[in-house]
Amino acid sequence: MASDPQVKMNFWGRILNRAGWSVSVKAPRRDKCVICVAPHTSNWDFVLGYLAWLSVGRKANFVMKKAWFVFPLNFFFRSLGGIPVSRQGSGGKLTASLEEKFRTEPYLNLAITPEGTRRGTARWHTGFLRIAYDAHVPVQIGIIDYANKRISVDEEFQPTGNIEADMAAVKKYYTGHKEAAKYPDKFITD
Repeated sequence: MASDPQVKMNFWGRILNRAGWSVSVKAPRRDKCVICVAPHTSNWDFVLGYLAWLSVGRKANFVMKKAWFVFPLNFFFRSLGGIPVSRQGSGGKLTASLEEKFRTEPYLNLAITPEGTRRGTARWHTGFLRIAYDAHVPVQIGIIDYANKRISVDEEFQPTGNIEADMAAVKKYYTGHKEAAKYPDKFITD
C-alpha cells in the first residue's frame, strides 16, 4: 500500500485498497509543507487525496470557500483540516494569511491544486509557490492517477523564489501525466 515501511495499512488505506487504489509516499514526513496536487479535474480528487494522506498516518489541510463554513458544516470541515478562505477581491491577503498560518501553527500540511478549478486551464495559480517560499517550507508533488489507480507524493523541492522558473519546473513534472486525470481533456500543463 504505502511505500514507507514504518506505515501499516490503516483503516483509510484498506478503504483505498478495496477500491483498487495504491498509495506511494516517498516524500519525507514534514510538520510543515505545501502539497501540490494535480491533475484536478473532479471532486473525487479531494476524497482520494485526503484518504491517501490519512492512509500513511498524516493529516492534510486544505483551503475551501468560506461560504461552505456555515453551521453545522463549519465544524465538520474544520475537523478535517479545512481553512476557510474568501478569494473574491482578496489580492495577496489570502497568500499572506496562509503564510501567517505556517508561522503560527505547529503542524500544517497544506494541499493545494494549482489549477484552482476542475475546468481545463493552462493558467495555474502561483500562490502555493509564494506561500512555500515565504514560509520557508518545501513543496511536495502529488499525483492522483486514475488510469493506474495510484496516488503518489514522491517528489519534494524547495522553491527558489523565482516564481516563473519554479512554476515551469512544476508543470514540467506534470507534463506527460494527462492520462492520469479523471477527465484528461481538462488537464492542461502548457
